[in-house]
Amino acid sequence: MAGSLQELTDATFSSEVLEAKGLVLVDLWAPWCGPCLRLTPTLEELAVELSGRARVLKVNVDNCGNTASSLNVSSIPTVILFKDGKEVTRMVGTQPKSAYLAAIDKA
Repeated sequence: MAGSLQELTDATFSSEVLEAKGLVLVDLWAPWCGPCLRLTPTLEELAVELSGRARVLKVNVDNCGNTASSLNVSSIPTVILFKDGKEVTRMVGTQPKSAYLAAIDKA
């Protein structure tokens, strides 16, 4: 739904990201992480702005340890851009909205 970020699970990550066609921006975060919480409004804006161009999804690392481990995520927030199921860009820490848009444009 527009303006809200879909939360993935270990069970849905593969089908929603690794098997997906096109661009998928995935935020790996945790509810206790201050920088992660500050990043959420930016990602919600991107979800609306990029509708039809890229999907923006979230993975709570506390609930999805297998996914976080398989992606070698050691710091959060980590935002990974996938294109046709392959990682193309990884950004660790909060970034300005322009950085995420530039990554999408480059991909």
